[in-house]
Amino acid sequence: MKRSGVIAQTIILAVVGVLLPLSATIYAAWTLSAKTEEDRLMDIAHQAVTRTERSILNAAGVLRGIDGNSSFTACSDAHIAEMRRLTVNSRGVKEIGYLDDGVLKCTSWGLVTKRIEKLKADFTIGDDIEAWVSVPPLFSGADPMTVVQVGKHNALIDPIRPIDLLADAHIRIAIIAPNGAQAANLNGMASADTERLARKGSSGLENDHVYAIASEAGWTAIAVNQQDELLEHFQGQLLVFLPFGAFAALFIVVLVVRMSRKRLSPLSELQIAVRNREFIVHYQPIVELATGHCVGAEALVRWKRPDGSLVRPDLFIPLAEQSGLIQPITDQVIDAVVKDLNELLVQHRALHVAINFCAEDIRTGRILETVEKRISRTGIENRQIWMEATERGLLDITEASKTIAEARTRGHKVAIDDFGTGYSSLQYLQSLPLDALKIDKSFIDTINKQTATSSVVSYIIDMAKALKLSVVAEGVETKEQADYLIEHGVEFAQGWYYSKPMPADLFIAYVHSDLQRQASKIVPLRRAHRGRR
Repeated sequence: MKRSGVIAQTIILAVVGVLLPLSATIYAAWTLSAKTEEDRLMDIAHQAVTRTERSILNAAGVLRGIDGNSSFTACSDAHIAEMRRLTVNSRGVKEIGYLDDGVLKCTSWGLVTKRIEKLKADFTIGDDIEAWVSVPPLFSGADPMTVVQVGKHNALIDPIRPIDLLADAHIRIAIIAPNGAQAANLNGMASADTERLARKGSSGLENDHVYAIASEAGWTAIAVNQQDELLEHFQGQLLVFLPFGAFAALFIVVLVVRMSRKRLSPLSELQIAVRNREFIVHYQPIVELATGHCVGAEALVRWKRPDGSLVRPDLFIPLAEQSGLIQPITDQVIDAVVKDLNELLVQHRALHVAINFCAEDIRTGRILETVEKRISRTGIENRQIWMEATERGLLDITEASKTIAEARTRGHKVAIDDFGTGYSSLQYLQSLPLDALKIDKSFIDTINKQTATSSVVSYIIDMAKALKLSVVAEGVETKEQADYLIEHGVEFAQGWYYSKPMPADLFIAYVHSDLQRQASKIVPLRRAHRGRR
């Protein structure tokens, strides 16, 4: 991912990191507030049901007492007085009456001059209790009452009395009798709301209010409160939860920034590149100076980012060597060489590819098995894979010597790369069984220039000849440099004078073109030779 993409992703994650815990905080505060309010209303609804049923059972107990007392003559002064006494002393009972043959004859208020037929009960409780709801009192003119009857006596019960102290003026309570009729309504709950909420049978939020529904013994209580009070409670909860949300948001932002900084670090980017196999190989032709004929190429690794841009090796190779990532990168280079040039190397056995290996590969010899595994069954011969190592990669001469000797036994050519840039060049040349020496570009640049290091090139060439090593000149950019090298007997060269490093398809085309050019030179020579004969 590009740096700008990582930064954009960081900003998005940071914003999400802030919004997510804060949103969770708000949601938690709101949920807790709603749950607390629902629980409070549910408790009120349960108490309303319990008190309503208890008031009916208490009234029924009073009625059983007087109905079973045979010492009173029906509707006598003593009987009416007793009903009046019980009315005064019984909490919630507003009036007691006496019925005979279904006709109300007297009440705790006195004799009834108006005869009222008994109606069918709205519901019954047990074997002896009959009840009616929303019955208007005959004489008091009060609000509708609940009527309870046991035997020949009944009682008028104020349905509001049991629940009037359960809630403040903001909470509305409705009591629904077992027959579905509304028995009580505290603080003016609309009948339509009562019926709609009763059908839900649960607690929750609706529009601008919170509600809870409790049922017991056939009775149902609905408690409703406006969301205004819920909002006040929510604000209080938010003050408690908000510091935790802010801390979580800060923690997430710090974590995102740290992770992003780590991703933006060169090492992290390199690790991602290795994991995503973002490394490709370009090939720089190696030519025979005497003929100009291409004899092979050096495999040069390139880091190709997802956006298509290329990163120069000098910007990531040192870091790869320090971090230990150079080995998986080397493996990807070998894989690319086999994939890119398998057919070409099999068709043209004289061609070789030089691959640079790190110090650890040379020290342990790991690379020998790696190369063997990669090229087995491909048709590529070991002699077509040259192994190159820099002077800094040969610090452990003893172990390096073993690896180089084994490589040569297997048929590989081994060269020391960037010769002259290290500190123990002569010692390496004398101690290691090498095949070739590559002169670093920094020395080639001094050819035909009056500098302090101008004579070094000729010294290196003479030393290599004395040790019977082939010489490859790197970084040849001018004809003058090429002529100088030819004059001093250097066999091979590579550099921009011949070709820049190129992708595999262009290198293959370059080789085919070179072969055609060489063939075109050979044909006239053969014709001339036949003519002389």
